[in-house]
Amino acid sequence: MSSPATAPPAPETPASLKRIVAASLIGTTIEWYDFFLYGSAAALVFNKLFFPDSDPLVGTLLSFLTYAVGFAARPLGALVFGHYGDRLGRKKLLVLSLLLMGGATFAIGLLPTHATVGSAAPVLLTVLRLVQGFALGGEWGGAVLLVSEHGDARRRGFWASWPQTGAPAGQLLATGVLSLLTAVLSDSAFGSWGWRIPFLLSGVLVVVGLWIRLSVDESPVFKQALAQAEARKAAQAEPEKLPIVSVLKHHWRDVLVAMGARMAENISYYVITAFILVYATTSAGVSKQTALNAVLIASAVHFAVIPAWGALSDRVGRRPVYLLGAVGVGLWMFPFFSLVDTGGFGNLILAVTVGLVMHGAMYAPQAAFFSEMFATRMRYSGASIGAQFASVAAGAPAPLIATALLADYDSSTPIALYVIAAAVLTIIAVGVAKETRHRDLTDVEPSADAEPTTAEAADARAV
Repeated sequence: MSSPATAPPAPETPASLKRIVAASLIGTTIEWYDFFLYGSAAALVFNKLFFPDSDPLVGTLLSFLTYAVGFAARPLGALVFGHYGDRLGRKKLLVLSLLLMGGATFAIGLLPTHATVGSAAPVLLTVLRLVQGFALGGEWGGAVLLVSEHGDARRRGFWASWPQTGAPAGQLLATGVLSLLTAVLSDSAFGSWGWRIPFLLSGVLVVVGLWIRLSVDESPVFKQALAQAEARKAAQAEPEKLPIVSVLKHHWRDVLVAMGARMAENISYYVITAFILVYATTSAGVSKQTALNAVLIASAVHFAVIPAWGALSDRVGRRPVYLLGAVGVGLWMFPFFSLVDTGGFGNLILAVTVGLVMHGAMYAPQAAFFSEMFATRMRYSGASIGAQFASVAAGAPAPLIATALLADYDSSTPIALYVIAAAVLTIIAVGVAKETRHRDLTDVEPSADAEPTTAEAADARAV
């Protein structure tokens, strides 16, 4: 008979699981709203408000540089939140990440501009962007693990994909608020005070997110693992290693696979949603309102397809769906820019929507895929490190590199080749990875193989 310390966690009821999914989704939506709001504002107004002495395109480059600084803080957030998330639990760290992100975003809405305080303005902006990046570095891993470790093993890809929809939902919310403001306000009013409204709105959203996030229980898989660790400690067994040490010892290959898998997913997303606001308005002669509306519509489609891709990964595996997305993004880049260059609203919507649908095929299975790579007591650290360290080389410089390529070559061809190169890296990384769909998340100790365990046994009994 199993002791309480080693008994398997009780399965979640459908109502309980849906509440946990909702809590993770709403929390990630708010955090991504805050993060994407900065990216959109960087493309539209921050170059004039915080870098007014620069040439317009150079000002945009500097604005995107502060945008990239947020990514630089994400690995540090992954290390800190991953360590304590593996030691103290997923829930506590998710509450902290929401507070940090919301507080920094609200403070950006109160910042004085260059016209008021001079060079101190971009410095303060950069500091708050660092806080945003630090918080987001810890948010993603905890949110997807909370769902993955609560959920039904046979539908883990579907349930874990719902926190992933927080990215398009946050993009939808941020773009929608900006689109509404640019529609009802004049350019001078928006540049003077209107841009502050969506940042200040974050304060209200955080209160709602905290109320929901505090209502859910800690992951049962984590509680089981913690009980086992305490039992070993009481028996005076070998002390438990730091999570980061265990990750680098047992899962360094998985970390590299996760980083490679993120390259096409991360780079393509920021080119399609952030850089497009610059390219469409400067090279294709599209208005800010039109570009924002196209991203808005495409983000709604993106939100809808992510759970479908996640469900497909439960049937055919994480790798085939991920590879389909990487190949699709690479093949779409030249048609993408050709459609944008026409300047037509319908073509712009088609370009961004197809790009985000292909991106969703990578992003949807990513949550379950990365969660299944790592053992329980190092899962928060491993998934967060693999995801967030890649963002420094992928998402962080993507709008910056794309803008610089446009400035140097005055052509979309180098930008398309840049995304295609990232797709090739991802295809290689996912191609050499092992399929993880049947791994048992209740495993506490690291496993060198991916042999099917509990989930596959359940599948076999169902046949």
